[in-house]
Amino acid sequence: MDMIRLALIEDDLLIQESLNDFFSTQENTDCMLTSASVEHFLESISNVEQYPEIILLDINLLGISGIEGIPLLLESLPNVDIIMLTTFEDNDSIFKALCAGACSYLSKKTSLKKIQEAITIVHAGGSYMSPSIARKIVNKFAPNRNKKQLLTSRQKDIVSGIVAGKSYKMIADDLFVSLDTVRSHIKNIYKKLEINSKAELIRKSYDNEI
Repeated sequence: MDMIRLALIEDDLLIQESLNDFFSTQENTDCMLTSASVEHFLESISNVEQYPEIILLDINLLGISGIEGIPLLLESLPNVDIIMLTTFEDNDSIFKALCAGACSYLSKKTSLKKIQEAITIVHAGGSYMSPSIARKIVNKFAPNRNKKQLLTSRQKDIVSGIVAGKSYKMIADDLFVSLDTVRSHIKNIYKKLEINSKAELIRKSYDNEI
């Protein structure tokens, strides 16, 4: 089995040590370089005899962020595969990273065994996404009916009330339900549509996305 040359760019010392300790026990993986920043990594690769084949890259780094660093890393190492390993699971971070050139995206909730599996798959020419990330990608590219059919008829009634400028109390009175029920529905609506504000909800309604 070919030895996989791996590098880590991670500024959390505990995570760095955990990954290093784990990969040091793997027969087919050589964790050859560990850096706390993109800048330090780019300085360090000039001193290595062989370049890494795969980089595990965090997003929230001091200095250049992981996403900003992707094109710089690929410019210096055109053949490297970049796997994001991060706490960020929002759509914006996922798609910015993939569009910048990352081939895989893992949540830091991923087990060490699954991270090793992802590295093996990427080394063989594939790509790997954490299940929660993969679902977000599928939802992003699914037909618009995805979003429209997410809401129940009662939730659509509440959205209509909000768009019409009604207060939660007025909506509750119109639908003969309690104020707490309306608030509960709104919380679920936000979760289903992956939004955080009334303004986003109104915009989606005007854009015919719900």
